[in-house]
Amino acid sequence: MPLQLSSLSQDRLLYSRAYWVTKTIIAWNVDVVEGSCYLYASKVAALSVTDNGIQGHDLEIKLEEDRSGLHPYVIEKFPHIRDYKAFKLPPVLDAKNLVKCQLAVAEFNSQGKCRNATGLQLPGVLDELFSYDGPLGAFYSAEAVSLCLWAPTAQAVYAHIYKDPVGGSPLEIIPLEETNGVWSTKGPKSWEGCYYMYEVSVYHPSTLHIEKCYANDPYARGLSADGKRTLFVNLHADDLKPEGWNELADMKSDILSFSDISIYELHIRDFSANDDTVNADFRGGYMAFTLKDSAGVLHLKKLSKAGITHVHLLPTFQFAAVDDEKENWKYVDSKILEKLPPDSAEQQEKITAIQDDDAYNWGYNPVLWGVPKGSYSSDPNGPCRIVEFRKMIQALTHIGLRVVLDVVYNHLHANGPFDKDSVLDKIVPGYYLRRNTDGFIENSTCVNNTASEHYMVERLIVDDLLSWAINYKVDGFRFDLMGHIMKRTMVKAKDALCSLTKERDGVDGSRIYIYGEGWDFGEVAKNGRGINASQFNICGTGIGSFNDRIRDAMLGGSPFGPPLQQGFVTGLLLEPNGHDHGTKDVEKAMLASAKDHIQVGLAANLRDFVLTDFEGKERKGSEVLCYGGTPVGYALCPTETVNYVSAHDNETLFDIISLKTPVGISVEDRCRMNHFATSIIALTQGIPFFHAGDEMLRSKSLDRDSYNSGDWFNRLDFTYNSNNWGVGLPPKQKNENSWPLIQPRLADPSFKPQRSHILAAVENFTDVLRIRFPLLPCEPIILKLKTNAFFPLLALVFLRMDLLKGTSTVPQHRSIKCPWLHCDEYRRW
Repeated sequence: MPLQLSSLSQDRLLYSRAYWVTKTIIAWNVDVVEGSCYLYASKVAALSVTDNGIQGHDLEIKLEEDRSGLHPYVIEKFPHIRDYKAFKLPPVLDAKNLVKCQLAVAEFNSQGKCRNATGLQLPGVLDELFSYDGPLGAFYSAEAVSLCLWAPTAQAVYAHIYKDPVGGSPLEIIPLEETNGVWSTKGPKSWEGCYYMYEVSVYHPSTLHIEKCYANDPYARGLSADGKRTLFVNLHADDLKPEGWNELADMKSDILSFSDISIYELHIRDFSANDDTVNADFRGGYMAFTLKDSAGVLHLKKLSKAGITHVHLLPTFQFAAVDDEKENWKYVDSKILEKLPPDSAEQQEKITAIQDDDAYNWGYNPVLWGVPKGSYSSDPNGPCRIVEFRKMIQALTHIGLRVVLDVVYNHLHANGPFDKDSVLDKIVPGYYLRRNTDGFIENSTCVNNTASEHYMVERLIVDDLLSWAINYKVDGFRFDLMGHIMKRTMVKAKDALCSLTKERDGVDGSRIYIYGEGWDFGEVAKNGRGINASQFNICGTGIGSFNDRIRDAMLGGSPFGPPLQQGFVTGLLLEPNGHDHGTKDVEKAMLASAKDHIQVGLAANLRDFVLTDFEGKERKGSEVLCYGGTPVGYALCPTETVNYVSAHDNETLFDIISLKTPVGISVEDRCRMNHFATSIIALTQGIPFFHAGDEMLRSKSLDRDSYNSGDWFNRLDFTYNSNNWGVGLPPKQKNENSWPLIQPRLADPSFKPQRSHILAAVENFTDVLRIRFPLLPCEPIILKLKTNAFFPLLALVFLRMDLLKGTSTVPQHRSIKCPWLHCDEYRRW
């Protein structure tokens, strides 16, 4: 029922339940039969709710209901309000100035009593009136520096210019002038190398006041430490380019087809923080990749020679939760930790006590998307981070590896007018962050979901990608929670990147591969906010998405199910671990179903791939079902599928195998299972994806979410002396429920691989990669094999039995020459 006057109060204006969707239409979910509706505006944010309705307004406008309802293009843009009523505004309304005010609508009954009142959500009208494709950010000429900021709801904007990265008074405070929502100014060339901040006076719906917000430039390309100020930096300046930078595109390894890609996922700090062969000043940072013969670099060279083509770097943009200033980091003495028992809770206690003040975080908490993270550089102030990031890209290119950046456009770390890490929500409050029907920020991605369905959010994403591609010559992008981004945005981004040329832009955009997590959940599920970039929607675009079907069939269950549920690789039916899967017949059916899922995955999850299923019936990949009736196959092209069994999320491959397999089997058996799992992924059609360390039996001591678990639980050892198993119970917050399962395994010394196991795992992994990427043509073999599409699975099934039972008839796998996945004939098949 409508709210009565007695329940109305000032806090009703904290809600924004009405939508200003076009210049002349407001959408609101109210029924007005004999009453009336009004729009109210206050330039000084003085609106209040009283017994007589809305007071403190500068303007009051009566709204008329449009009985024809919302226009189809409004419903297409905002499908979640398709059933709202449409209320008409006068066409002569000065909407461009009204959006700078505090706004509210109120509904009155026939006796003139106010029944309901609420604020407005503005993205619809902002997109209609202020969509803009001109210059944004800082621009440099021989004589001047120019600034452009999109802020159509701002009442005033000033640029504070500073000489130093922190402290001191501004050199000058410059007012910007507005033209159709874009604020701009031009300053002297001497600004270059200085810093600036924006002061934006704007109504903020979270406080119901006009606020003075101090924010970085959304299009920042340089920063001071911890993003305190934006750096005036010209990325085209020669002194920011390493020697040979302009020719780097010509040195990229050949990628004739995206089918040739294989991806190695790596965290920058993991790569060298524990590597004693790296100079102490370089450990954990960009410059560690530039060394010639460190243990980590030598390992990457080995992988590159075997067939890894791309290194996927976890977030490298400016993120929160790690101080850029190294002198502020806190540490735990590893010598103390090494003396503790392998199943002790003390390690995690010491690590978690400082986890928000140490050097470690995965980085999925964006502050500014367009600037390299300062904590990975030798100096977080000035242009050092830019130069060192470029040197890292250059060094990986010289190894023969292309670079993928992990981008996180689905959410931002902070919001509001006061948080130091809030940027976009200070510039245009209520626009960049997706809101629910009450007007509060959606948080289904963890925090502060962004809204790529809004024009200028989409534009910022595409512009940011182009900047990374052109200015840093990266070769691909992995989209975190891609399903929360609109399909239109992803296609536009792909087309924009593909249009880049070496002659004009210094990069070959046709060789840039993009992929991401196509999970469909939250407010965007089932196209709730428009057609989103979910697994099923993205097919046919050439954009890749992660294949969780093959992962779950191989390991068993899902990361969110019973921890002991087994799968094809972890011993379902054949090596029971005591978990109640049901009767033997049920287990047989589960294993047979898992085989079908893997078979579809081996064929790149193609929805039209025809297989003979475990019941002897011919089915398409889309007709094989899982997850309550969800089709297994969804891709139209092999390169739309990224096959994986392990990633940074959840337990490592070796850890999940150690958890799900029977306690009594040998470590050799677990190593074989690890190898078998990576072999399946390596030999699939589509794009194989490996988490760094899977080839070395990497362990995180059974930590299921090590995003903030410090260097201790995330250690990589490229000398192959340890896989990091048994370094203590993993952090309590995410793992305590599983400690009763984890503790006896960590305490048992038979679970820990020896150096010989690790060396064998690395050799086996590189051997399989060489099978996938042979040097010799193999069309005659393909012509024989193409008549039996079941061959890949049968070969792997037999190999599985040999590996698990230790009776392989081909003990030296490098003698196997089955390069059927590589050649064009097999791809056509």
